[in-house]
Amino acid sequence: MNGHAAPAPAGRPAHPASESRTADDVEAGIIALWHTYGESRKQGLRDRLVLHYAPLVKYVAGRVGTGLPAHVDVADLIQSGIFGLVDAIEKFEPERGLKFETYAMQRIRGAILDDLRSQDWVPRSVRSRARDVERALERLGASLQRTPTDRELAAELKIGLGELRELYAQLQLTSVVALDELIAAGRSTGGPGSSLAESLPDEGAEDPIASLVDQDSRRQLADAIAQLAERDRVVVTLYYFENLTLAEIGKVLGVTESRVCQLHTRAVLRLRTKLNEQLEA
Repeated sequence: MNGHAAPAPAGRPAHPASESRTADDVEAGIIALWHTYGESRKQGLRDRLVLHYAPLVKYVAGRVGTGLPAHVDVADLIQSGIFGLVDAIEKFEPERGLKFETYAMQRIRGAILDDLRSQDWVPRSVRSRARDVERALERLGASLQRTPTDRELAAELKIGLGELRELYAQLQLTSVVALDELIAAGRSTGGPGSSLAESLPDEGAEDPIASLVDQDSRRQLADAIAQLAERDRVVVTLYYFENLTLAEIGKVLGVTESRVCQLHTRAVLRLRTKLNEQLEA
């Protein structure tokens, strides 16, 4: 006997207890690796952690890449995300009680978005049109006391309904994970560029002020979502809270993926406008 468990016979599934032991062994190995890396900070140990958590980068890159123009290569997003993963490993503090995967996904996403913004791949004219749409939504919302329809918005912008929908497709470029930014709107904790982990309170001493700020931000977002048109509300819920892809949402709604992209862009623009109104109130 060599001390290793014999493999399951061909054609038979491994015993559940064996699978559980394997998972436990892997988890114990990662915990030990983190402990050793924390003491020595050796690059070789860090690289082993990078390899273990690399699937997180692919997952986040895929989520960010959904709805981006075809010329944006997911492989480039993954490359940017790797830098975010390395940064997360080097700055992670296990004693703060935060799960590493949660922390790392924020750093990975931030690295990808920083790289996208640095490329300035959104035309200036598109950004200008986005501002025009936001201002028109704000004007109509104030005068109608409700969310305007696409037809009303098109009339306000003096364009046709088809042209408005083409504009939605272009404006996808300006709203990469915009909901994440909206959730953070109005928070007083953390400065520019601060990470999620840097703004978290000590687990051993709850900060009631930070808790109230977070609850208020969530309430504002919930109120803004509740004011959306039903279809926009469904898209936001399925995309951000149920983690469905745009293609999957299209199957639920019985529309094409490109139409879901337009609905998503419209919903994000309307949410941004409503949250800005709440902050200014």
